[in-house]
Amino acid sequence: MTATYKLQLTREFDVPAEKLFKVWTTPERFGEWFCPLPWKVTEARSDLRPGGESFVLMEGPNGEKIPNPGVYLEIVPGRKLVFTDAYTAGWVPSEKPFMTGILEFEDLGNGRSRYTATAVHWNEDDMKAHQEMGFEEGWGIVADQMAEVAKTI
Repeated sequence: MTATYKLQLTREFDVPAEKLFKVWTTPERFGEWFCPLPWKVTEARSDLRPGGESFVLMEGPNGEKIPNPGVYLEIVPGRKLVFTDAYTAGWVPSEKPFMTGILEFEDLGNGRSRYTATAVHWNEDDMKAHQEMGFEEGWGIVADQMAEVAKTI
């Protein structure tokens, strides 16, 4: 990928890629892994098809609410998810697009996998804001939590 304004995280896990994909596509389990504590997910919906809704509501310890509406752009079962907040359900343009997420799940054999999460931003300011929010640490914690949940599937 040659996108200019991207942030990326790669992790290898002792969990098959198909299980990581399953965790990412089961919104009922998002509350177990999707946010670093003390944040939590209080609502999640997922319509797994191009143009289908992707929605996660995160709540902070002081009552902050961060809705994350979007749509899926590409789905390769067991291998890849691409979503964006540039649109909401029904291809309605969002007020302020922030990023497109690209999640790749690679089977390494012997029950191991490589997980790559890429956040592509429209401009440098959004990318820097995402860095300052703690992209590396936060998305790393979330990836580790996701892998732990995947081990229970």
